Amino acid sequence: MPVERVLLAQPRGFCAGVEMAIKALAWMVRVFDPPVYCYHEIVHNQDVVDRFRRVGVIFVDDIEEVPEGAPVMLSAHGSAPEVVEEARRRGGVVVNSVCPLVTKVHHEMKTRASKGYRVIYVGHKGHEEAIGTMAVAPDAALLVETEEDVDALQGVDGPLALLAQTTLSHDEWAGVVDRVKERFGELWMPTRGDLCFATTNRQAALRAIAGKADAVIVIGSANSSNTVALTKVAKASGCPRVYRVNRADELPDDLSGVIGVTAGASASEELVQSVIDHLAPIHGTENVHVTEEDEYFPPPRQLRDLERSMSAALSFGLGAPAAADSTVEEDRFISASDVLKKLSTTP
Repeated sequence: MPVERVLLAQPRGFCAGVEMAIKALAWMVRVFDPPVYCYHEIVHNQDVVDRFRRVGVIFVDDIEEVPEGAPVMLSAHGSAPEVVEEARRRGGVVVNSVCPLVTKVHHEMKTRASKGYRVIYVGHKGHEEAIGTMAVAPDAALLVETEEDVDALQGVDGPLALLAQTTLSHDEWAGVVDRVKERFGELWMPTRGDLCFATTNRQAALRAIAGKADAVIVIGSANSSNTVALTKVAKASGCPRVYRVNRADELPDDLSGVIGVTAGASASEELVQSVIDHLAPIHGTENVHVTEEDEYFPPPRQLRDLERSMSAALSFGLGAPAAADSTVEEDRFISASDVLKKLSTTP
């Protein structure tokens, strides 16, 4: 039995932070002779990382692997303060592509710690965002991932604050929050929650299709927290078959009926289209629209400073009809997907 129809979640795929980071690294590739270094994967998507590797980007997990004077980008997940300082000390151009939403949590962590708070941070142990955020105030921060972790906390006294990794699913966050409140009572929380709007929106769009689908395909890499969260949301919504795939060639051969498709925040629309082409639904696709995303994050400040003296080099080769149309000021009108395609076709 073939695939009859595809329900396509909207929104899906690249978020504003990923768009910003990919375009920023692409500009660095155009400006500097290879290699350009990147501390950690620029985003958690194997396809994106592989494309940058092919054009001379070297990804490192230790900032000391970056040669003195070499250009380096710091990933969208955020970096520990000592990593940022060491990158600058090494003397090359440093562009920090940290997502502004992660920066917000870093600021909250630093502010609460300076006021004498212990900060319970809900996040995934070993995830780069969690590592970078905890490093902002290591003596004040307490990492928890589950309700059992909350129960195991010892010696917690004084004023308490609660912060979270931006890419958690609401289900991951809610139970832990309830347990923290039950155990410790009054605590400080940000007026605007830490969970990323893009993560929340993609989960809401997936819930709108998961209950109507015979199977759900989540496109994204295994080390992408928000992608893994989407698979959990699909299963919790009652879908009988849920698959996370990096590419279309990983799809199971026995899919049939109505198939739901979504993509994590670091997976490109090109990957989505390749999955749809592979599924070849007899009755086509139906976009299930939940909300509109019009958020835009401008290029990192360091890149804007660099553009003032190198605008011609920055605009070269990004697919705009003229160099003046692809300067940092016109960044809003250039998509990361188009930039990636240009990377793939550049000799």
